[in-house]
Amino acid sequence: MSNYKFILSGGGTGGHIYPAIAIADALKVTYPAASFLFVGAQGKMEMQKVPQLGYSIKGLWISGLSRKISMTLLFFPFKLFYSLFQALFILVRFKPHMVIGTGGYASAPLLKMAQIIGVPTLIQEQNSYAGVSNKWLAKKAQAICVAYPNMQQYFPKERLVLTGNPVRSDISELLVDKNVALAAFDLQETQPVLLVLGGSLGAKKINEYIAAQLPYFKEKGLQLLWQCGSLYYEQYKSSQSKNVKVLDYIVEMPLAYSAADLLISRAGAGTISEIMLIGCPAIFIPSPNVAEDHQTKNALAVTEIGAGAMVIEKQLEMEFKPIFEDLLDNQHARQSMKVAMKSAAQPNATAAIVKTIKELLEIYKANK
Repeated sequence: MSNYKFILSGGGTGGHIYPAIAIADALKVTYPAASFLFVGAQGKMEMQKVPQLGYSIKGLWISGLSRKISMTLLFFPFKLFYSLFQALFILVRFKPHMVIGTGGYASAPLLKMAQIIGVPTLIQEQNSYAGVSNKWLAKKAQAICVAYPNMQQYFPKERLVLTGNPVRSDISELLVDKNVALAAFDLQETQPVLLVLGGSLGAKKINEYIAAQLPYFKEKGLQLLWQCGSLYYEQYKSSQSKNVKVLDYIVEMPLAYSAADLLISRAGAGTISEIMLIGCPAIFIPSPNVAEDHQTKNALAVTEIGAGAMVIEKQLEMEFKPIFEDLLDNQHARQSMKVAMKSAAQPNATAAIVKTIKELLEIYKANK
């Protein structure tokens, strides 16, 4: 049987969307006759990004659980209850053979209803610290694919599969010659390039710090490729110059990675996995505004093995320059970091997840 039906759910940020896309793309190669449906949260970025990448998507009326007493918090039980009925309706109509969740609040109602009606589910946890939704769903999931070891503290050990994080296939396949990448961004071949990533929307504190340090970076002889995010582009576009390229969003990430000599980035799990794969020396500045502070835990997991450096956002003024200058001026430090990154990278993560799905489908078919 090859005409399987798959529902994939995960959203709110690119860190949940792109792993789901990577899995769907790989499943499409394995099962060319398969049908796919994505389920996200109404009003979130997946509702635009997923159709742009060629997949259908349905939106649930669901949001994250607010940590503050507000009307949003009061509405949450109603949203959850309603989204469970929406999820059931989607499942009954589409009749999937498997539901795959990549995290985020959009995946929770869908996978929970799938489990209740007996549809096999697979969870993909990107972070070194498990999210609330995935911990809630793990007891009934057929498999939990994880990116970090020692995740049995969060999930049933017998269903854990250490795969790594799925990344977009074009990241490694479309890396180009450095000079080609430099030309694409109108950068010079004679100066090193610092790539700054704060996520698709942008990172306020990182942007403020980068803007304040532009004279410092110029003094160090650096060119900047600065993704400031869509929320901040109007504020920082005037910083554009011969040596500073300001972009709201970088569509061609393989080109940007190919141009970069050093990286400053948030510590989302998907971004870390991509950076490990390309092996570019990086300083991670975790977002303090995410659930369970999981970006700090992600960054700690890689810095402990020498596969990156970390600066806490509150310590930027005191700690960034010494760490940055050590990387910039110390070729041995950069090379050691590259080696550690390549050792930690898991380039076959997506294939490993598809292999797990294939095995579960065989079990499902045998039990029908």
